[in-house]
Amino acid sequence: MPVRVSSRGRVEPFYVMEVLKAANRRAAQHGDLISLCAGQPSTPAPGPVRRAAARALQRGEVMGYTDAIGNRRLRAAIAGHSRAEYGVDADPDEVLVTTGSSGAFTAVFLAAFEAGDTVLVTRPGYPAYRNTLAALGCRVAELDCGEAARFRPGVAALEEYAREHGAPAGLVVASPANPTGSIIPPGELAALATWCQDNGTLLVSDEIYHGIVFEGRAACAWETSRDAVVVGSFSKYYSMTGWRIGWCLVPAPLRRPVELLLGNLSICPPAISQIAAAEAFTPESAAELAGHVRRYAANRELVQRRIGELGVRTIAPADGAFYAYADISHLTGDSLSWAGQVLADTGVALTPGVDFAPASPVHSRHSDGRRFVRFSLAGATDEFDTAMTRLANYVHRT
Repeated sequence: MPVRVSSRGRVEPFYVMEVLKAANRRAAQHGDLISLCAGQPSTPAPGPVRRAAARALQRGEVMGYTDAIGNRRLRAAIAGHSRAEYGVDADPDEVLVTTGSSGAFTAVFLAAFEAGDTVLVTRPGYPAYRNTLAALGCRVAELDCGEAARFRPGVAALEEYAREHGAPAGLVVASPANPTGSIIPPGELAALATWCQDNGTLLVSDEIYHGIVFEGRAACAWETSRDAVVVGSFSKYYSMTGWRIGWCLVPAPLRRPVELLLGNLSICPPAISQIAAAEAFTPESAAELAGHVRRYAANRELVQRRIGELGVRTIAPADGAFYAYADISHLTGDSLSWAGQVLADTGVALTPGVDFAPASPVHSRHSDGRRFVRFSLAGATDEFDTAMTRLANYVHRT
């Protein structure tokens, strides 16, 4: 009998991982790769974080299981950060440490939503929300957040959806967002949180790019409503992607279910990473990380200055995070194929927009990911400058 594959395993690819795989082959074969595809810093974790990990290893500490929701020292540090950064009086018991933010999203989705529930996500938006929810049997609906909406969701769009379909079980938003870098202004995030609270919709606020902000302020959903879920991470601003440490602030009714799921799904987050991550909030770490943000800002300025050389006229605002999301519809109607050809011909790896906004007959052409590519701005500025030169030369040749 053939091996059976469940419907849950038939999810769409996470295309950036496919691009990364092709990029690694290119690097091995040609040695000329400039990767602008992966959403990860090109810098190491801060010095205090690395030294804390080294001390623990040198002392021969036993790296056994911790509590499923992380050790209390790290949870207290995250709670203290929430108070200092947002004025949110979080208790360590309200903080759940997870194996990356991905672990938080999976456990929260499992705890909060039944199969068949409708959960709204933004379009364009991070594909793993959509794919994970689909694998769990949820119905995923997308809110168009194109150029006219400055690439961010609003209460008016929610109300329009609810009038036609009823209030959804959940809404997932990100600020700063991936792939656009758009930030939801504090007042608008507060309005979204209040609407969700009033309509029985669970707001899941992805705040993993907080700290990387160029325009305005990135607010925390718990400043308005503790009925929301807040997801944070050490991966982006703290330059710790491979350490696999994230966290979530969870409403009281969901806290124990999420804890039980985390214990079954991953047992606990990596112990060595928990020890080290507590040092990410020190003044020394903050000074080092501020230097990273200055480099991202320089790369943002560079792409805004040079993107016209590719004939691009529409680019998302990039208020924060380290991305530029650009409309290349004058060059192609198939960003996946175009990105593959660009990699083959120039050695520059870009992420196709179909990762963030798949082709859809019910959504505006202006949000069609086949018309967009995402640039990661997390690398070295001189390398990024070289990549832009290669791309401009390629566009003028073809």
